[in-house]
Amino acid sequence: MDSDDEQKMAMLRKAFQMFDTTKSGYIDVLKISTILNTMGQLFDDSELQALIDENDPEGSGKINFDGFCNIASHFLEEEDAEAMQQELKEAFRLYDREGNGYITTSTLKEILAALDDKLSNSDLDGIIAEIDTDGSGTVDFDEFMEMMTGD
Repeated sequence: MDSDDEQKMAMLRKAFQMFDTTKSGYIDVLKISTILNTMGQLFDDSELQALIDENDPEGSGKINFDGFCNIASHFLEEEDAEAMQQELKEAFRLYDREGNGYITTSTLKEILAALDDKLSNSDLDGIIAEIDTDGSGTVDFDEFMEMMTGD
């Protein structure tokens, strides 16, 4: 577990303990949405309910810390990916000045050179060739996103 995960775990444990008022090791499933709201997490009610059902198969209305982590981390992870996509979209928009939905490979080359000044011209050309697979001389948001996230 990296320190990021440890931090997340500590935060979840603290939230869980705050709502486990009887110290039984279980919290009421109805409190989960309150906890997520408190943590500033956005979630879909039906998605949350499905996760609660999955982690409370007996329908006891109570959930232990592991179950709570399964549910909460589902929303924490998703938020990170969405936030990152949003940031990348903003960055892409800055360079797509005409709003065409793509940037030229020469613009991308400038961005990459600015991000890493150790890249040689041939390194940059290699990266561009890898991204601009159709040889169009342009990179759309999906190609840009794939390059930045490796997905």
